[in-house]
Amino acid sequence: QVQLVESGGGLVQPGGSLRLSCAASGITFRDYVLTWYRQAPGKERELVAHIGWSGDATNYEAAVQGRFTISRDNSKNTMYLQMNRLRPEDTAVYYCQATDGATTYWGQGTQVTVSS
Repeated sequence: QVQLVESGGGLVQPGGSLRLSCAASGITFRDYVLTWYRQAPGKERELVAHIGWSGDATNYEAAVQGRFTISRDNSKNTMYLQMNRLRPEDTAVYYCQATDGATTYWGQGTQVTVSS
């Protein structure tokens, strides 16, 4: 059974930091391209950051460029999203996605709330 489990969300003040994790099981992790998405209330789900198989290739949505860092540890079957200088507009449910081009899996999401 394939599972993607996000963790690390919570309530943080503007300017603060959080690190999200996405732990995978049931897949050959290194064969999957990984992506973080987020969905704010009343908005469509949007891509936040994307990382290739080895971790060398990354790209980011413009609004998070320079503040967020995506990474992966294939030995731990885990992907991360380090989020710094958080803003209220970063408030959303954050989801991880894994795809090998044929099959796509999603996690259940973790809530991030940025508020004073």
